[in-house]
Amino acid sequence: MKNLYALSLDQAVNLVATVGTQRTVLLQGHMGCGKSSTLETLASMFPDHHPVYFDCTTKDLGDISIPSLNTDEGYVKYLPNEEFGLHLGKPVILMVDEFGKANPAVKNALLRDMLERNRFPEGSIVYATTNLAGEGVGDLLPPHARNRIITVEIAKPTAEAMLEYGINDGWDLGVLGFINNFPEVLQSYQEVPDPESNPYIFHPKQQRAAFVTPRTLHIASDTLKMRDSLDDVTAQAALTGCIGQRAAADLMSFVKLADQLPSLESIKQDPDNAKIPTSASAVGMVVYRAVSLIEKDWVDAWLRYMMRLDKRWQGFFVNNTVRSAKYNQDKKNVLVTNARFTKWCTENGYMFAADKV
Repeated sequence: MKNLYALSLDQAVNLVATVGTQRTVLLQGHMGCGKSSTLETLASMFPDHHPVYFDCTTKDLGDISIPSLNTDEGYVKYLPNEEFGLHLGKPVILMVDEFGKANPAVKNALLRDMLERNRFPEGSIVYATTNLAGEGVGDLLPPHARNRIITVEIAKPTAEAMLEYGINDGWDLGVLGFINNFPEVLQSYQEVPDPESNPYIFHPKQQRAAFVTPRTLHIASDTLKMRDSLDDVTAQAALTGCIGQRAAADLMSFVKLADQLPSLESIKQDPDNAKIPTSASAVGMVVYRAVSLIEKDWVDAWLRYMMRLDKRWQGFFVNNTVRSAKYNQDKKNVLVTNARFTKWCTENGYMFAADKV
């Protein structure tokens, strides 16, 4: 059953940033949904903190602390591993990754730090991540551990959210078209009782060598950006090993469609006559590319071309640029200071008055 109180990554980061100095939050979510990326986000929010990534799958007790013998006084004390950065004299952001997969001794040792925080400088943030227990990949926590921390579930990002992220991150156009046309690739197995009904995703009831997650979509995009150096068979094999055979076949159809798009140069040089694709999927990829790459020297040309497109795609461009909180601020400034764009907004304000078109 889908958790109605599952948080987005942004909400989870805000929770950790708010309570993480006092209480440990455990982010529990689907594999490949971006849990580990939260450390980079928190590090940007707290630049005076030292970020620490602690991967429990590779650690034993000696990686947490080691005994130091004081022969003069006749006692042993435990010193923290240098990896924790406690010698740097500033607060840390400690992410305990894959906490559910840690061996029992490591779990118990870390729980004390999570609860008491005596070893950490004031203002330090401690949190942990793990996969959903239902995935069956060994992420188990005993009741006494759960009773010491705040456990929240991370929602798998929607296709809409993934599309926004991919556009802003400059993903391959074929991958963006694939996500837009196959939103089910980002379904949770919790929503799919029968694994046969969605052949793209991980499902604990069916063994699949490769499947689609936000992480593997990112890998697929990086692979396709190097496609000029690969023949089609090699590219297809790489994608199959990344996102699975069915997904790779469907994705390649969008990769080939992207090859047929009007070039940026043709839009820049002759926006009134540059080719407009007949396929809605292809038009979408043209707009995704503009959102990702728009620059001051061809804003006017793009806007002239855009006004030839269906109103839906004009609205999509605006909603994913000036109305997107995550869009690059410099690019946003280029648009809002452009006379042609402000005129369009005045004439078509109804298209972005609602949250989405």
